[in-house]
Amino acid sequence: MTTAPDAKCKGVECTNPAGTLQCPTCLKLGIKNSFFCSQDCFKRSWSDHKQVHKTATTGTYDPFPNFPYTGDLRPLYPLSPYRSVPAHIKAPDYAKDGIPRSEAIFSRANKIQILDKKGIDAMKVVCRLGREILDIAAAAVRPGITTDEIDEIVHKATIERNAYPSPLNYNNFPKSVCTSVNESICHGIPDQRPLVDGDIINIDISLYHNGYHGDLNETYYVGDAAKADPDTVRVVETSRECLEKAIEIVKPGMLFREPGNIIEKHAKSRGCSVVKTYCGHGINTLFHCAPNVPHYAKNKAVGVAKPGMCFTIEPMINLGTWRDKTWPDNWTSTTADGMKSAQFEHCLLVTEDGCEVLTARLPDSPGGPIPMPEIGEASSSAAAATDAPAAETNGTDEH
Repeated sequence: MTTAPDAKCKGVECTNPAGTLQCPTCLKLGIKNSFFCSQDCFKRSWSDHKQVHKTATTGTYDPFPNFPYTGDLRPLYPLSPYRSVPAHIKAPDYAKDGIPRSEAIFSRANKIQILDKKGIDAMKVVCRLGREILDIAAAAVRPGITTDEIDEIVHKATIERNAYPSPLNYNNFPKSVCTSVNESICHGIPDQRPLVDGDIINIDISLYHNGYHGDLNETYYVGDAAKADPDTVRVVETSRECLEKAIEIVKPGMLFREPGNIIEKHAKSRGCSVVKTYCGHGINTLFHCAPNVPHYAKNKAVGVAKPGMCFTIEPMINLGTWRDKTWPDNWTSTTADGMKSAQFEHCLLVTEDGCEVLTARLPDSPGGPIPMPEIGEASSSAAAATDAPAAETNGTDEH
């Protein structure tokens, strides 16, 4: 058997010339040019390489096959076509070209808006609609559904409420909702990957209605296997509790640096870490604006809460390191060690003596807390053993 003069090994991040070893599954599927320099290289590359088989049999593929992913999650393209919004629905300024110009103008002023009665009433309406949409999406979560199907559900429910899905074309984001699975911290792009029993998924709903944005998210268990895993339950319920404890201190006079102290203290007590890259934010006629509300301790956030202010708190809690890594799609943020992450978010309106949770759960909202395992029950997940078969030596000239 001979190889092409410039043939390179198909191993992930391998620069060696291709040898005579070929993937046996590729041989069965008739996939050509699937040669590796060594058996060890083939085994190391198996988790990435097997995506090639899915492409050949289903038409789907990993758009970044040589990217060093931190965990088992992979994007599964192609993305579905752009979902259109009826012309009669009022859209934000970035809907056509992806550039949120109004946010850039207000960010330079760094002024925190105080809503009048009209603004408060509008925020209550858009947040109520957001809760309805999130609950519809959450009710569809099950093993086998794809995140793209969830995006379709969210898009339809949003336009049915005469609203625009805020993520759509925001800085060129291609979908109507963020779906972040397992080690994905936030900003996951809905694609063709089916959810499987044991996953967790964060569904982040944002919508624009009557000139105002609403924003909320929750993390849900997929199937019974997720609820049976102590580490999975620990990270999800810790994130839920962190948000609840932070909300308890929101009132006039609260410094915006204070929620982070509460959140990190509780996360650490549960053996979890707090993501520092992303924070809560002001929300009103703008999708993101002042104030910034970090979720980690000893942060340098400026400002104090006053009646009429509206902002989100949305702690992202990880089982392992707090550090993150972004995929080449420039959106999907994952944990740097591949361990699971969970997030919960509410829109809060500061009142005269406390705050109102504008996106509060309803009595019949899907999901909700489950009992937290004892700390001793939860342990770090063991690395999965390779399921790679042995490569075969091919004596033909198919290369």
